[in-house]
Amino acid sequence: MNLIILGPQGSGKGTQARLLTDKLGLFYVESGGLLREAAKKDLTIDEIMNKKGQLLPDEITFKIVRDFLQKNHPEAQNLLLDGYPRSLRQYQLIRDYLSQKGTKIDKAIFLDLTDEEAVKRLSSRRICSSCGEVYNMITNPPKDPGVCDKCGGKLIQREDDKPELVHERLKLYRASTQPLVGELEKEGILININGEQPIETILGQIVEKLNNV
Repeated sequence: MNLIILGPQGSGKGTQARLLTDKLGLFYVESGGLLREAAKKDLTIDEIMNKKGQLLPDEITFKIVRDFLQKNHPEAQNLLLDGYPRSLRQYQLIRDYLSQKGTKIDKAIFLDLTDEEAVKRLSSRRICSSCGEVYNMITNPPKDPGVCDKCGGKLIQREDDKPELVHERLKLYRASTQPLVGELEKEGILININGEQPIETILGQIVEKLNNV
């Protein structure tokens, strides 16, 4: 089964994606991490993503995801795509790619969240500069503020998690994702979940809906 998990920034899709990957034995594709790695190597990508807080052109994002799959999981089966696709064009590109592999997207999980809650969550997010572990100072704080529980590294706030950039990212996200959500619903593969619920509640609802497929 190939799954997409999508939702606005701060909806918890990364947390749910990792839980589902472990529970269902899927191959995890975390698009945000792939894009951040690409930004370290490409000044143009860095300018668009980190300095302007904008979304990359669909073709560039698709190429990054496709190249990762080709190198690490070319059979393209039992995938969990975290945060990708996030536009109708991206969906068309990955759908065509999977079709060439003889597979498809089976279900798309959408974690919905209000903009107000997204800004609150993202402004409170901190990331370990050493190991990449993610914390939230409200919902999942470290034992020692500013220090990673896992490796003792320094916790930092990503530039694009500052409130003014979060608002801009959410505006762009809603504009690009609304047509995609409509298409997924029309195809009958969309699973809507309230992303403001507790983590275990959300996971249970997702698994229940997938088991009823």
